[in-house]
Amino acid sequence: MPESVYKVIELIGTSNDSWEKAATNAVEQAAKSLRDLRVAEVVKLDMQLDEKGKVEAYRAKLNVSFKFEGT
Repeated sequence: MPESVYKVIELIGTSNDSWEKAATNAVEQAAKSLRDLRVAEVVKLDMQLDEKGKVEAYRAKLNVSFKFEGT
């Protein structure tokens, strides 16, 4: 098996509905411009609140790895 190198980037996805959708949105958007996505690890979940304390958005912070193709 040939040796490989992977790059890890941090992404934050948002959703008005759930943390799962926030994470999914981040990965799906990244997949539009990055190739060979390998692993997405959720590292933090939080919520954006309005001035009355109502949830405005769910946010998921992810570390996403993809195969690095150096030149």
